[in-house]
Amino acid sequence: MRAFSQLLDGLVYTRSRNGKLDLIAHYMRTAPDPDRGWALAALTGNLDLNAVKASTIGAMARARTDPVLFEMSRDYVGDLAETVALLWPRAEGQAEEVDDATLTLSAIVDRLHAVSRASAPAVLAGMMDHLDASGRFALLKLATGGLRVGISARLAKTGFAQAFDLDVDEVEECWHALAPPYTDLFRWAEGKADRPDPAGTPFFRPFMLAHPLEAESVDLDHYAAEWKWDGIRVQIVGTGRETRLYSRAGDDITATFPDIAQAFRHHAVLDGELLVKGEFQGGEAASFNALQQRLGRKAVTARMMSDYPAFVRLYDILLDGENDLRALPWAQRRAALETTVPALDPDRFDISALIEAPDFETLAGIRAGARDASIEGVMLKRRDSPYVAGRKAALWYKWKRDPLTADCVMMYAQRGHGKRSSFYSDYTFGCWTQDGELLPVGKAYSGFSDEELKWLDRFVRTNTVNRFGPVREVEKSLVLEVAFDSIHDSKRHKSGLAMRFPRIARIRRDKPANEADTVAGLRRLVS
Repeated sequence: MRAFSQLLDGLVYTRSRNGKLDLIAHYMRTAPDPDRGWALAALTGNLDLNAVKASTIGAMARARTDPVLFEMSRDYVGDLAETVALLWPRAEGQAEEVDDATLTLSAIVDRLHAVSRASAPAVLAGMMDHLDASGRFALLKLATGGLRVGISARLAKTGFAQAFDLDVDEVEECWHALAPPYTDLFRWAEGKADRPDPAGTPFFRPFMLAHPLEAESVDLDHYAAEWKWDGIRVQIVGTGRETRLYSRAGDDITATFPDIAQAFRHHAVLDGELLVKGEFQGGEAASFNALQQRLGRKAVTARMMSDYPAFVRLYDILLDGENDLRALPWAQRRAALETTVPALDPDRFDISALIEAPDFETLAGIRAGARDASIEGVMLKRRDSPYVAGRKAALWYKWKRDPLTADCVMMYAQRGHGKRSSFYSDYTFGCWTQDGELLPVGKAYSGFSDEELKWLDRFVRTNTVNRFGPVREVEKSLVLEVAFDSIHDSKRHKSGLAMRFPRIARIRRDKPANEADTVAGLRRLVS
């Protein structure tokens, strides 16, 4: 367990991507089986445990520590698991060391798999009494299913591939035919067996991705243009008997969108954008805000599917039956896709239309005028490009529309997580109503430098006027220029508005708060 907890500590406090990859690779090479398999499952979000509720851990801590001290410490640290791990008092006479003989990672996983909700507090307390602070932190993160250490599933797989000098795309292609603790995967990686064969299973293929367009223009004789839709990229994999949906990161999201999976009975692999139909747009795509109502749900009700009907706007075809089309030029794959789409359920699938423009200047004008709720820019695809995993130079480009901006007033702040747990780095901001009331319109935690973060943190600490648990209300005097991709109607917010991808563009120390933008002004930007 000590090696795994040290890995988590390293990942939390290492900023460099290459540094994180080195940590993962070293662990995968040196940890024993099946510990390293369970660690890989945890890092990729594939460790399915009987999650312990956060309230249970809080109750355990209050029973062993001064409740007031616990609340003050949690407020300062900002993370429940880290707070409890640091405060946890050892049982009387217990030495401060890790008992690796009984508390290996695999032994802990076995116990957590078997623990009931009623027995969880006693089992967790018993294990925590035999671990140091780092081990307790790792244990609590595993138990709650909240392993947030600043890496994606793709990065974890890349670290594994780096450890054994493998191609991460080959790892991806057999990943979904495997199950933790991935014994066959490690045997292949170490040259003891052939690569696991995913044939016959609806397995994931890595996506082809685009570079941001930085050139002043491209030749439309060589590139086709289509809209960049504002949903989530998905891959539909059908064997004719079973269908699965995968996100861009390779996560299986079939259970969240069963209506899509049930409507696809073909033997093919398609690439597209998952969207929700708009209630007042004749069945066209609604804003991302509507799609958010369904994202991340483990159980989807019939009412939810009816209120937010999902569909996929198709971009590409990778496989048609057993025929792998990825090596063909985009133009030939597009023709194959146009032949396939008419045979699909029209309520659930359509094709992303091409943008007709005689030259790049005309295309630029079309892009500039596009403010549809579900459009975030233009895609440019080289007509002779094969479908290759990852971002390959000069093949596909994404040309996102310019962001919108608004001057907003900081209203509330909250501490961040990980390396930001000691800083107030999450900011809620608002705009004025005609009656002079400030209403929240968004929340952002990115866009600023480390130096600006330190300045903002000092501002929050010296201008706090009220406290609501971990949230600080601040004096309404600081203006933030906020950039966002689009803004939409929202029933969840008092202002009636929700921003898409808000981030802090500038700190406007020069601007009085009463000159910030109004809710009415933002409403005119609604797509």
